[in-house]
Amino acid sequence: MDLDSHIDVDRLRALDLYVRERIEWRIDAARDLQFCTGPFLLKDAAPRLPGSRMVYLSRSVRDEDYYDLNRTELWEPSDEAAAFPELMDFIGTLPFKGTARMMIIYDESGRAVSAHRDHASAELCHEFIWFRTNLDKPFYMLNPETGERLDVAGHSAWFDTVNQYHGADHTGALSFSIRVDGVFSDEFRAMIPFPDVNRSSAPSVWATATA
Repeated sequence: MDLDSHIDVDRLRALDLYVRERIEWRIDAARDLQFCTGPFLLKDAAPRLPGSRMVYLSRSVRDEDYYDLNRTELWEPSDEAAAFPELMDFIGTLPFKGTARMMIIYDESGRAVSAHRDHASAELCHEFIWFRTNLDKPFYMLNPETGERLDVAGHSAWFDTVNQYHGADHTGALSFSIRVDGVFSDEFRAMIPFPDVNRSSAPSVWATATA
């Protein structure tokens, strides 16, 4: 589901050089954790550690559990968030009642990210916004049954992380995106046609309803 009409895209685009410079400052230190796709790969032989790294803008107060991404009471701003105050201010404008996990995913070489699903719980629908300050990172969703691929055309999206696979193509240059998980605001939630079953498909259901 394209969310560009629900966020301030001009303000987001204006952050591009700001975020890029701060990521570039981090690259040489190489202290950021590697991004892992998890076990739900489209192709078993594809790399689970594609080369991307993560800047956590929030940290859980307990050992991180992927199924806790939307539990706002467990997450607090990280030390790294202090290096991105303007980005944090922008995140504060997004349609959330509360935020939980927040992170930047970057790759200085723009390596491909293996197509994967985030988890396998069809009734768990994480509420999140994926966004980017530019269009340099070629990000896509893939229907595993038909092979149909849909490239994200805009600056932001919410997508089905269970029934569909997602990944990114190789660019050969620095690419990055940001994901913020949490609980959507009541006003925003009221627009979403959550299905009675397979709740994780809500983004796709919404996108189909507005097509």
